[in-house]
Amino acid sequence: MLEIIKSNEAEKIKKRLLLRAQNDYSQQQAVVDSIIADVQKRGDEALFEYTKKFDRFDVNAKNIEVTEQEIEEAYAGTDAELLDVMRQSAKNIEVFHNRQRREDWTMDVGDGAVLGQLYIPVESAGVYVPGGKAAYPSSVLMNIIPAKCAGVENIYVATPAMDGKVNPVTIAAAHIAGAHRIFKMGGAQAVAAFAYGTHSVPQTVKITGPGNIYVALAKKSVYGQVGIDMIAGPSEVLVIADKSANVKYMAADFLSQAEHDELAACVLVTDDEGIATSTREEILRQAEQLSRRDIVIASLKNYGTIIVCEDIDECVAVSNEIAPEHLEICTSDPKALLPKIRNAGSIFMGEYSPEPLGDYFAGTNHVLPTNGTAKFSSPLNVDDFQKKSGMIYYTKEKFKKEYKQVEKFALAEGLTAHAKSAAIRFED
Repeated sequence: MLEIIKSNEAEKIKKRLLLRAQNDYSQQQAVVDSIIADVQKRGDEALFEYTKKFDRFDVNAKNIEVTEQEIEEAYAGTDAELLDVMRQSAKNIEVFHNRQRREDWTMDVGDGAVLGQLYIPVESAGVYVPGGKAAYPSSVLMNIIPAKCAGVENIYVATPAMDGKVNPVTIAAAHIAGAHRIFKMGGAQAVAAFAYGTHSVPQTVKITGPGNIYVALAKKSVYGQVGIDMIAGPSEVLVIADKSANVKYMAADFLSQAEHDELAACVLVTDDEGIATSTREEILRQAEQLSRRDIVIASLKNYGTIIVCEDIDECVAVSNEIAPEHLEICTSDPKALLPKIRNAGSIFMGEYSPEPLGDYFAGTNHVLPTNGTAKFSSPLNVDDFQKKSGMIYYTKEKFKKEYKQVEKFALAEGLTAHAKSAAIRFED
């Protein structure tokens, strides 16, 4: 468990991490596709039947939506200090994501002609929030607030109501974040309702948020009908450390990721064998004290790894190849490494920037690319809730100078109607 290996074995570790997402889900996919088709065909009737079956909630058109009274009761039933923390976290997230907003722009290309680009928010977004006994208010904030910053006018939440009850913390977080409506529905049927619309549930054009394998597969199935954020895999953290790193802090950060589930991957990459050995010992010592010890031990046994490299540059190269969801840089000068980092979902620099800070409070988004997809994708952000449209305005004078080039290009592709469209405006 928690083996220490040399850097020349790092490729083996990368392959093992990627295999976490290679399970055969064909049986679950068949169930999901059946539910989606049924909701698409029968709307509310199918949605209500699945909700009663899976959530033990006798839902109808009158009680599927969280009411103002239920919102008030949720606030009353949530710890006051937690409400204050969620409000401050929401403010931090909003400030950060507002910096991502873009402005429409235009450019004069001569003779009164103008080109430009418009940033247009999607009309509606559906945010899925897991239900059951656990509540994940941080995910509620992280999914809703970027949509609000993007200018989305209709933001809806779907969350399972087990026995008809929604976790009050989830309701409070959704209200704080700015959700417009909250629906008591979960699973693949909720994703289908958002994708196709029913009499009681409005259709959306974007669906985001985490969920179990059925929710993830449902999002994958409806992609194309609607946009989605990503298909997230198991969580992961990679720590780059030199001899200056605080072993106790690193071990705690390592374990904060391992407690997610048995598939969570935790990797330490260092150029110091002493750090490798002492950190391993500290991780195993702290693991014994955790409430989720069994999950942590399973995670460490399955995917916990310490890699010893020749130098820090090689540590960075290994990290870039793995492209971790979370990257912690625990070196004497973390800022010096920042220009060398090419692939990471979110980067945490220094001893006092632990990964949970980003999960809950700092303001950066914790919906991050996993399983190496940080090589080509980004955290959830305002751009995910906006479209970009090009804009063209040509005057007669400008087009007269250039229509023959358009005509020539169209004829080269054998598209005579395109050529005619350009030329007809200047025929005698």
